[in-house]
Amino acid sequence: MGRRSGGTSNTVAERRRHPERGGESPQTKNKAVSDPVSLSKTAAVKAPALVPQEGWHVLHLFYRIERSQWEAMGRDEQMRAKTKLTKLVQEYRAMPQTQVLHFSMVSPKADLGFMLLTPDLNTANAFEKRLTLAMGADVLSPVYSYFSMTEWTEYSTTEEEQGAKITAEKGFAAGTAEFEAEMAVFHQHMSKYRQDRVYPNMPDWPVFCFYGMSKRRNDGNNWYALPFAERRKLMGGHAITGRKYHGKVRQLITGSTGLDEYEWGVTLFAHDTYQIKAIVYEMRFDEVSARFAEFGDFLIGIQLPLDELFRRVCI
Repeated sequence: MGRRSGGTSNTVAERRRHPERGGESPQTKNKAVSDPVSLSKTAAVKAPALVPQEGWHVLHLFYRIERSQWEAMGRDEQMRAKTKLTKLVQEYRAMPQTQVLHFSMVSPKADLGFMLLTPDLNTANAFEKRLTLAMGADVLSPVYSYFSMTEWTEYSTTEEEQGAKITAEKGFAAGTAEFEAEMAVFHQHMSKYRQDRVYPNMPDWPVFCFYGMSKRRNDGNNWYALPFAERRKLMGGHAITGRKYHGKVRQLITGSTGLDEYEWGVTLFAHDTYQIKAIVYEMRFDEVSARFAEFGDFLIGIQLPLDELFRRVCI
């Protein structure tokens, strides 16, 4: 369809007065050419907070670097791209209750990995959009992502159970000074345990592992058909295995039922790859895993400072 050649000035003036009739006003045009990362930042600031009743949102994001796109960029443009990504990470790390971790991924499943923990769903959503564009529209290609939330466990020891255990094992009757002292230690322990699960402070340990996990509900092994008491007993045995790796492996279990393809996300940190392999292997023999566990792919990375991360992935 051809463009009309006459009446250009009147048409432009009318479009400025009535932009809904077509064309762009100067203000609209300026917005169109603005940095999309900045626009998403503005949108995130204006959006009302979407904070859950309990826990934080957790995003695991994995990317491939499109080498042809990266190599086509000039040296100055590459430097600006890395600076933009660095500033983005710094910006989100400065937000309240928000943590950003980044990894060089060990296998060709992905080049880069990021983990975000934050209360506000808008923050998580905006971070993912801006991160994907941070180094240029076609430089980072998402290869895998996982969305979950930190959560408390329904299988934790209750106050009544701990009281009965103190009386049975140490002979302290309820109400005595010795009993109350033991319960105070229990409360302190449980408070820290709850904090570590629901509002965790993630470690800077170098070896990182992530995988999704669900409980089986077929082949005669339906986890959700078991009585609560039996499920709790099985999970208790699992916990005993986990405690063997205290100080060697940091574990965060996040819930994703209704949020992503598996029911939980499992994030592990260690100083030694052997410990990751060992804990996963040993737990496979726990009845709760042997009968009921189904696993997704395992992604392994190395947590590095950003400048070293850029060098490691050769950009």
